[in-house]
Amino acid sequence: MIFGLTISAAPIDNDTKDPKKGGDLKTEIKEYINHHLKDSHSYSITSWINEETGKKVYIEIPLPVILYDNGFHFFMSSALKHGKKVVESNGSFFKLNYHDSKIYKTNKEGVLDYNDDHHPLNAQPLDFSITKNIATIMLVAILMFLLFSGLAKSFTTNKGISKGVGRFFEPIILYIRDEIAIPNIGEKKYKNYMSYLLTVFFFVWFLNMLGLTPLGVNVTGNIAVTFSLALLTFLITNFTANKNYWGHIFWMPGVPVFIKIVLAPIELLGVFIKPFSLLIRLYANIQAGHIVLYSLIGLMFIFKAWFGSALSFGLAFFIAIIEILVALLQAYIFTMLSALYFGFAVAEEDH
Repeated sequence: MIFGLTISAAPIDNDTKDPKKGGDLKTEIKEYINHHLKDSHSYSITSWINEETGKKVYIEIPLPVILYDNGFHFFMSSALKHGKKVVESNGSFFKLNYHDSKIYKTNKEGVLDYNDDHHPLNAQPLDFSITKNIATIMLVAILMFLLFSGLAKSFTTNKGISKGVGRFFEPIILYIRDEIAIPNIGEKKYKNYMSYLLTVFFFVWFLNMLGLTPLGVNVTGNIAVTFSLALLTFLITNFTANKNYWGHIFWMPGVPVFIKIVLAPIELLGVFIKPFSLLIRLYANIQAGHIVLYSLIGLMFIFKAWFGSALSFGLAFFIAIIEILVALLQAYIFTMLSALYFGFAVAEEDH
């Protein structure tokens, strides 16, 4: 281990290899992309095959593994060796299945039993590990706390004038307040939602930007994360809604009774469709961006020619620039729609 990085070597041919998959370059690229899109127990920096030993060398940042199976088990993810090694802890044996990035309970030899679809049949311990996605979320949370607590402190100590890096973020905060919160929610009640709107905007933006780094994180491309964010918007919208909001859903004013009965189920369905569209939009855009970018990079190794590889590199570079804009755009859209839903919930009758 060097400066927190772990360098490990493992043979290429092992029992974690899926027998239904070939060993051609296209399949290897596809497997790499699929593995990148999933959460994992370490930050993979790079890997290569040592021509002298024939082993694959990994450079990674290991993370803590916390399992519960008749008691808690603690060890670092580097001990798993990408599924090549069995880890013994308090008399129990655990092994990582590289293809689904999950840890299973095994015997001393590390045998995994598979069904016809090549899914492991072994029992899974409860996994409370600090995975790559969780570590990234914690990193962003700490970063946001330090950044904005420092910005707030600079206002109090510098007579209401930001300083340092806060000067870059202050106009963005004012934009969210003046162009998103106030127009959509109203001047009377926008302050009640500003803390959430600011948090969700910078949280999504920072996570999207980290997804473009060599760390290879795909947090907002995880549907569980986008579901949680959309659920928060859903709960805040419906728990802070006034009677006019519910009245327009179940008994629309100025509409014939028969039409009210027909529209009420549709309006009620819309209450759930709105947050669902939030989670799908963010998830699909980030997921698709990662797939396209990694596919173009993979084409460089398939072409193995000056023209084809150069063209793939140029397209990958262009898409990477577009993804920087998408990272900000998706944070903006999520925040804008959340503010719009909050505005619907607190709108007065005369509006």
